[in-house]
Parts: sequence; C-alpha cells; structure tokens
Amino acid sequence: MIAIITPWEASEMFDAEKLTDKEIDHLKKLSHLAKGDILTMTHLSGTGHPGGSMSSLDLYLTIFSYANLTGNDQDQIVVSHGHTSPGAYASLARLGHMPVDEVIAFFRKSGSPFEGHVVKGIPFIQWSTGNLGQGLSAGAGFAMASRLRNSSSHVYVLMGDGEQQKGQISEARRFASKYGLTNITALIDYNGLQISGSIDLVMPQNIVENFLSDGWDIIEVENGHDHQEIYSALRKARSDDENPVCIVAKTIMGHGVPFMEHKEKYHGSPLNAAEYKEAMAILGLEDRLEYYRDIRKGRWTYSLDSKNMDEAIDTGSPFTYNESDKVDNRTAFGKALKDIGDRNIPNGRPVAAFDCDLASSVKTADFAKAYPEYFFQGGIQEHNTATVAGAMSISGILTFFADFGVFGIDEVYNQQRINDINNTNLKTVITHVGLDVGPDGKTHQCVDYIGLIRSLYRAKVIVPCDPNQTDRVIRYISSAKGNFFVATGRNRWPVICKGEGQPYFAGDYSFRYGKMDIIAEGSDGAIITYGGLVSKALTVREKLAEKGKTFAVINMPCVDEEDEEAIARLAVLPLIATYEDHNVSTGIVPVIASGLLKAGFKGKLLSFGATAYGVSGETDEVLASQGLDVETVVKKIG
Repeated sequence: MIAIITPWEASEMFDAEKLTDKEIDHLKKLSHLAKGDILTMTHLSGTGHPGGSMSSLDLYLTIFSYANLTGNDQDQIVVSHGHTSPGAYASLARLGHMPVDEVIAFFRKSGSPFEGHVVKGIPFIQWSTGNLGQGLSAGAGFAMASRLRNSSSHVYVLMGDGEQQKGQISEARRFASKYGLTNITALIDYNGLQISGSIDLVMPQNIVENFLSDGWDIIEVENGHDHQEIYSALRKARSDDENPVCIVAKTIMGHGVPFMEHKEKYHGSPLNAAEYKEAMAILGLEDRLEYYRDIRKGRWTYSLDSKNMDEAIDTGSPFTYNESDKVDNRTAFGKALKDIGDRNIPNGRPVAAFDCDLASSVKTADFAKAYPEYFFQGGIQEHNTATVAGAMSISGILTFFADFGVFGIDEVYNQQRINDINNTNLKTVITHVGLDVGPDGKTHQCVDYIGLIRSLYRAKVIVPCDPNQTDRVIRYISSAKGNFFVATGRNRWPVICKGEGQPYFAGDYSFRYGKMDIIAEGSDGAIITYGGLVSKALTVREKLAEKGKTFAVINMPCVDEEDEEAIARLAVLPLIATYEDHNVSTGIVPVIASGLLKAGFKGKLLSFGATAYGVSGETDEVLASQGLDVETVVKKIG
C-alpha cells in the first residue's frame, strides 16, 4: 500500500519553488491508482463520465495537495464541470479525505453522498454543481466575500473547456476583472472535446483571448498531466496581485488508457465489461469488481459535512409611514436596507447589495452611496449576479440582490434554482411585478413569479401590501436563515390603516412568516389578496357594503404558505374570492383551495387574476383589461 500524501506533508501552500522527487513520485502513483478508481466506479454504476475525469485528474490531485485546505483562512474550491466528480472523488479518497472503497462502491447509488455531479459537503467543496457555466460566478462570489471579511483565502475554480461556450462565464470574467479579484484562479481542463466532438467544431472559441480581453492573466500549461508544471502554474497564479489568473492546461481525454484517449465517446460513457477488463490490464491494476459489487449491496458510512457561515445581524427598529407619506414599497425597502447597513457595517458585520444597472429603480442607490465597497453593480448580467450573490450569502455576509421581477426571477430561474440547491441565504428583492408594471408591457409584467418560486423547495416568497409591512419584512428576512424573495411592486400603494386612521402595520405589529392579516371582518364572504390589491380589495368591500353585504379582507403576504388557523375561520363563510395581480393558475389559488378543502369548506370559491399577457397601458387600464378593476370584481362577487 502506498503512503497517503496530505497537504501538510507536502510543500505548504506553494512555498517551495519546486516539488521534490518524492512528491512527484507519490502524485504519479496516486494518479495511476485513481484512474483505476474512476474506471471501476463508473463501470460498476453503469453511468458517469470517465474520460473527462481522467483528463482533470492531475489538476485535482495537485490542487487538493497544495492549496490551504486545513489551516486558517482556508482556500475554497469550486468544481464547475461537476460531471468530472469521479476524478474529484478519486483524488480526495487517495489523498485520505474520504474512504476509497465507499467512493468506488457507492458512486451514483441512490441516496449516497457520492452523487453524479459534485455536491456541497464533499471535503473542501463549497458549491454543488452540474449546470455548466455556473462555477466561475460562484467562485467570484466566494472571492469577493473573502475580501469583505479581510481573509487571505484563495479561490480555485476548476472548469472544462466546452463550458467556456456559456455566456455566464463571460459575465463572470468581467465581474472578477472589474472588482480586481486577484484572489481567484480558474483552471481549465483543455482536452479539446465535448459530448458532440471537437470543441472547435461544436462551437469555435478562443479561450485564451477571451480571458485576456476581459482583463485576466493567462498561464498556459503544455502538459496538464505533469504535476510539476501544474504546481508551478498554481504557484505563479497565487502570487499574481495585479489580475485574476486563468490557467489553461492542455490535457488528454481518457488519459492513461490508449484506446480511450482523444475519444469523445468516453466523455460520458463508462466502459463496457470487455473494455473495462482491457483498461485495467493496461494499467496493471487488479480487477476487484466483484469485491465492490458486494460492498455496493450494503450501505455507506460516510456523510456530507455542509455548513454555511453565519453572521448575527442587528435588524434595528422599524420605520412607520403614515397616510400622508407618499412612499412606495420599493422606497421603503431601500430605506430599510440603508438602515440595516448603518447598524451593522461600521460594527464589522458585513452587509452587501447587488443590482443590475437599476439602482435608482430598485432603490439601492442610498446604500451604494453610503457603502460603495459593499455595493456591487453587476451591470446587465443577471445570471452572473444571481450566482455571485448566492455564493456570497453563505460566506458570512448578509446579501441582498435587487432586480425587476422578470430579470431577478424569470430570466435567472436556473441560477436561483442552483442557489436553492446550495441552500444559500440570499435575500432577493424584486420590484416591477404583475400587471402593475403597466406601460412597460407584457415583456416586463412579471405575472408568474409566485409559481416559479414555489417550485423551489427551500425558498420563501413574501409580498407586503404597504411600506410599513415592507419595512418589517425586510428586517425579518435579514435575520431569518434561507432564501427569501420579497416582491415590492412598482407603483405607490396606500398605507393600510385601521378604522381610526392609524397604520395597520405599526405599533406592536410584528411580522410572522405564514400569518395572514385580517384587515377587515365580514360575514357574507372574504376577499383574500396581497400586495397592491389589498387597498383595491378594501374599496371592493366598501362597494359591496353599499349593497348590504359585509366582506372580510384578508392580506396574505406569505403567498406560498397556508395559514391553517385563518383558513379554518374563513371556511365557514359562504363565499371566498381570491384576488391577485398574478397568473390566476399559479398564484395563491392552489394554496387557498387546498387549505379550504382540508378545512371542509362548502361554499363558493371565486378566483380573480391574470389570464393572459397584459397590454401596455396605465396600471388601472391593464388591470381592467383582465377584469381586475374594482367595478368588475364587485359585479362578479355581488
């Protein structure tokens, strides 16, 4: 059995100019064994990507051996081409960080920690990956977070050459260059192949020139299987304090097994039985397939260790707005954000805010002026910004991402989904939602955001109905863990008041997630709504009262959460109407209908909402075109 090489038995953090002969010999032996591990685990599972894993293998071994992974200010690793997981797992196992037998036997077995794509919680891995083109953005988020925390941590992002075709990578390159992230190094496994064949034929590109043109320094490694050459490149990159660095390492698909080399077939196809036997014979390694088959019948003992960095936040005291205050919800968000920054940043508790060329519209401008080093203008690069912000949010920094609904939700749904998978702590505040966007027309009228967010398993969405509730919601999410989406709208909505003219969401009011607000009581029915339509629902109530009917008005800010107690109270009424500026099929109707059904509701359920893309016009005109004006609602209810 050969000795395991750990990072601290080797040259610490690239201190030595060159590797010793002993170190090189160890790495070569480990690489040889790991190739067999890759072939065995992919053949055993009948699935996986052996070819790319073998081309990336020596990059993995060198990084995992010499980066600062166990000391203070630990370096961070992002594996963007997550399908090369066999290479990452085999490297970590042969370096002593995971059990070799379990990695091989349980690769891609249902429920095991050794998934088909690299997941957060594998040793030294901070980000679950799989969707290509995401990793450099995540790495930029970690690198920026390290800077804000005054950490010496360095970030390494391992990528494939084919994924460089993704537009998000160009966004990430520009972001890292703009903000001078010299604490990030990208490593590209340049084997020249992707699933469909040569990268030059599938989608030609000049990777080196692309990085250079965006302000990165380039180091080219002629032999990406030479540990000394890789080490020297990494050492040089770490010492570069002028620009972020990209290492382009020329590698060989299926390296080490001649019949696999330079063959795109083996990018995503494990070896068949005959090929496996031949490959193991070529490598001179023992065929222990039956041994691993027996292990695979059992259960693994290894478990993931995934933790987010947390920071205690002072949420301060809420502001109260009166009827005379002409304040919209997005402005209330901006004021609360600035206040939270004031209470925390000077005291060493970082708060960060991102937007995409919309500071004046999404109301981050005051925060940006006060704390320019904590404000990040992502430009018209929503995909990168959503991922950068997501990665930063798990690095001990309260992070806000403010954007229009169609850009912060619709356009970057995949990025928000990846954030959800990574259990980030991002606070996304979206303005310009629903038909309320008005003249901007159907391309900007985000009428599907609730349904999209509800499709995420860990995210929560809140739609406050006035500036007072908005202020309290922003303070709530600042201390609550997890991904929150807050929709503030575009137009100014009235301050909701009690009968005596006092603001409803003031005084001893405290926001509780999942709680409905009974704004007004009624015995003939109830209107359940949220956001800007709460004030219109109150007008509907007044019109119905003129007809001798009393209707309750219920504000449902937590549009994806059932308030069982409130619904049970409403279930005895003869008529319930949902009223929303959203796709009627994917808004609150499913939640309300399910709750009423469980509560034994016997009455009538009416649903008012958007049934088509909106026209371009003033908000009241657009609402009326879809039957959401007060007069139409009163007529259909009454």
